[in-house]
Amino acid sequence: EYMGTNKMSEKVDGDFMKGAGGLLAVIGDEDTVTGFLLAGVGHRDTKSRLNFFVVDSEKTKTDDIAEAFKSFSNREDVAIILITQSAAQEIRFLLNTYDKTIPVILEIPSKDVPYDESKDPIMQRVLRLLGSRD
Repeated sequence: EYMGTNKMSEKVDGDFMKGAGGLLAVIGDEDTVTGFLLAGVGHRDTKSRLNFFVVDSEKTKTDDIAEAFKSFSNREDVAIILITQSAAQEIRFLLNTYDKTIPVILEIPSKDVPYDESKDPIMQRVLRLLGSRD
C-alpha cells in the first residue's frame, strides 16, 4: 500500500504536494522530447492535456511555443518546465518576465544546439551571485 495509512503520510499527500504538482513538462525539438518520453516523463491528465510540446524549428510558430509555455506554467500539477535553449530564445520575452517560483524553468541544450550559458538569465544570475560574472 502506498505510504501506508498513518497520519504523517496523509499530511505529506494532503498538504505538502497540494498545488505543487510533481510533473516535468518539456518544450523542445522532437529528439529532445522523444528522449524524455522514452525516459517515462510523458503524461496525459484527466482533461487530456499533455505535459510536452514538440517544436519544429521550421514549422512551429512563436505564438504556439508561447501558448504551450503559458499552459504549462499555469498548471498546478507541473513542478518543472524543461525548455530547450533554442525554443527559449523564441519566447525570451515571456521568460524574462516570468516570476513564479513553481514551476521552475530550466533551459537545456538540444542535440543540434549546444547550451550557451550567456543566453540563460537564470545561469547569469547564479554566476553573478557566485561572483563569476560582472
